[in-house]
Formats: sequence, C-alpha cells, structure tokens
Amino acid sequence: MTLLKEPPTLVWPTATVRDSYLSGERADCVAEGRAMEWLGPAADDFDAFVAQRRGEQIRWGVPSTLFWYVSGEHYLGTLVVRHELTPELAEAGGHVGYHVVRPWRRQGHATRMLAAGLAECRRLGLDRVLLTCDVDNEPSRRVIRANGGIPDGQAHGEDRFWITLGAA
Repeated sequence: MTLLKEPPTLVWPTATVRDSYLSGERADCVAEGRAMEWLGPAADDFDAFVAQRRGEQIRWGVPSTLFWYVSGEHYLGTLVVRHELTPELAEAGGHVGYHVVRPWRRQGHATRMLAAGLAECRRLGLDRVLLTCDVDNEPSRRVIRANGGIPDGQAHGEDRFWITLGAA
C-alpha cells in the first residue's frame, strides 16, 4: 500500500494525476469486466480529457459538477454533485455519486470524500441531498450512513438515503 504524503482533497479534474487516474480506472475496468476503449482517447490527450470534465456542466439533464479526490499525484476517486433532481434522479441516482478506484478502497477514503462532497452541496445552497446505492452494496451504505444518511426505502433496485445538511 502506498502511503500518501498529503491529505486527499476534492478538486476539479487535474492533469497532475494522469498516470494514477489511468491506472486506477484501468484496474476498475478489468476487475468489473467493463469496456476500456474510452481510456485510449483519454490517455492520448489527457489535458483535453480533463478540460472536458472541469466546471459546471449539464449531465443527466441537470447542472452537475465533477470532482476528483486526489493526494499529490495520486488519483483516488471521483465524486459528482448534481445540483438538482429530475424525476428520474429523484427515484434512483440522487444528488451525489462517487467511487473510489480499487487501489484505494477500504481505507476510509469514500467516507471522507463524501463528507467533502457534502460541503460542496452546502456551498451550492442545497439543504438536503439524496444518495442511492445498489441494494447489495454494503460498503456504500456504510459510507452514506457515516455521513448522516437516513434510509428512505428502495426504488429501481437501489437503496435511497437522505442527508440533511446543516449550516456551513
């Protein structure tokens, strides 16, 4: 296990983590049997890949902001904040989505990354956020609960949780 020299932080995508990003995402694709074709163009022009992910953009039909969780040159994961909900996102998907790449899992990073993401939600003026996870994803359920998630049933094969955000 690599020791991090500085505490991880939530930042806009950055080219400084190129090698770590590509290797972490590749490891996830291999482990999960997902296609890796998108990694080729990302590797070919990583600066353009990063530029396309920075700032507020419309994703899933709503304004969204994408963040990477990094420590120096190490990419640990991604977090997305959807600034509002469509009827579909209100059923499954929610305001916040996140993942930690395999080399960095089971070290508490997801819990801390979500806490940082909730601070971004507060900054956007959200009072309450919805998070969802697959019903068989116990690690994600623990992360959400550790950040104040209150269960709100299931929809479309996903557990639903609401987190009420206090003042910043």
